[in-house]
Amino acid sequence: MDKALLHFDNTYARDLEGFFAPWQAAAAPAPRLLLLNYALAEELGLDSAALDSDLGAAIFSGNQVPEGSHPLAQAYAGHQFGHFSPQLGDGRALLLGELIDRHGRRRDMQLKGSGRTPFSRGGDGKAALGPVLREYVIGEAMHALGIPTTRALAAVTTGETVRRETSLPGAILTLSLI
Repeated sequence: MDKALLHFDNTYARDLEGFFAPWQAAAAPAPRLLLLNYALAEELGLDSAALDSDLGAAIFSGNQVPEGSHPLAQAYAGHQFGHFSPQLGDGRALLLGELIDRHGRRRDMQLKGSGRTPFSRGGDGKAALGPVLREYVIGEAMHALGIPTTRALAAVTTGETVRRETSLPGAILTLSLI
């Protein structure tokens, strides 16, 4: 992989021991890039031409870990169902690392729907295509309205079926968190 494609910093992994579990995405059998947000890629200082490829599909599906990335599932505590829970966490999201955008802002890059993590609590950690596309569209609409929000960098199909009420095509959303 071109070393200049993604420049990760990993302060979460480096500075917050005990608040995450190192983890890898589940393998996607046949990833295909559906959407790449060229405007966001530009804002993040990424080479969209290089990412609009099989390499991009491999990275955004979690099949290929970009150089410098230390994928992890974040842990946290909080109230759930009216009770304090000391150990919750991302059940289907992997933090790949942080990018510094063209404005000097630190932005997390995360895969959502990339499979089970130690915090999945019985779920499969996968995402279906419909919800992935909705989150992509809604995030960009909110951004266009000037509302600070998480933005979608890419959407890929995984080539597998996820089971919800019915069988649905699997997908993964790559997010840039502000």
